[in-house]
Amino acid sequence: MSAGNMNLTLKVWRQKNKKDSGRIATYQLAGISPDMSFLEMFDVLNEQLINEGQEPVAFDHDCREGICGMCSMYINGRPHGPKGAVTTCQLHMRSFNDGDTIVVEPWRAKAFPVIKDLVVDRSAFDRIQSAGGYISVNTGNAQDANSIPIPKDRADEAFEAAACIGCGACVAACKNASAMLFVSAKVSQLSLLPQGQPERKLRVERMVAQMDEEGFGSCTNTGACAAECPKEIPLEHIARLNREYLGAKLTSERV
Repeated sequence: MSAGNMNLTLKVWRQKNKKDSGRIATYQLAGISPDMSFLEMFDVLNEQLINEGQEPVAFDHDCREGICGMCSMYINGRPHGPKGAVTTCQLHMRSFNDGDTIVVEPWRAKAFPVIKDLVVDRSAFDRIQSAGGYISVNTGNAQDANSIPIPKDRADEAFEAAACIGCGACVAACKNASAMLFVSAKVSQLSLLPQGQPERKLRVERMVAQMDEEGFGSCTNTGACAAECPKEIPLEHIARLNREYLGAKLTSERV
């Protein structure tokens, strides 16, 4: 083993499919560089398993740049691991020590059923987004971007909400498996901008209704979602979602 490299014990959740009860499997890894990303370390594990004639661990990944939100893992009791404001693919092995035992599990939520091993079905987020996360107005071309003045503070808030990558860490962190932070970010992103006004009331009603239909729990008000969000989406967006929803329901009742 090269100087500085680590030996690790991995305890990884293995589950063949949705019907399988699943189990924790223990693996030993040697010579892991502290400069590897967590996913690169899993690549090494899978190469080792394949060489031993075993089935590799299934896990989600795509961009490996903290953009797509696919790399969802529960690491040592925290979504995306011990570092704040990073996704699993941005987590490096220097965050761990030689001889460490690392426990890796999938997201745990009724609305995120396990497909296999560490891969969960997060299509519930897609259905919530489809329910109202769109605009119908013609926003023009790129050169028309400055034709509708938007106050900088509102533009900044909308951009902050739009940073949500839909990874599901908020759901995994919440003891009720609530999707309020995700939904609030998608609602805020559009309700703050003039282009999102035509569907504003209908959007929040439909997205909240779809969230409930998917089986996500209610908000706990503990703030665990924002604390574990890799894009640091603040709780203020949940407050805005509640205001938007109440306003929409009051308006519809009057009509």
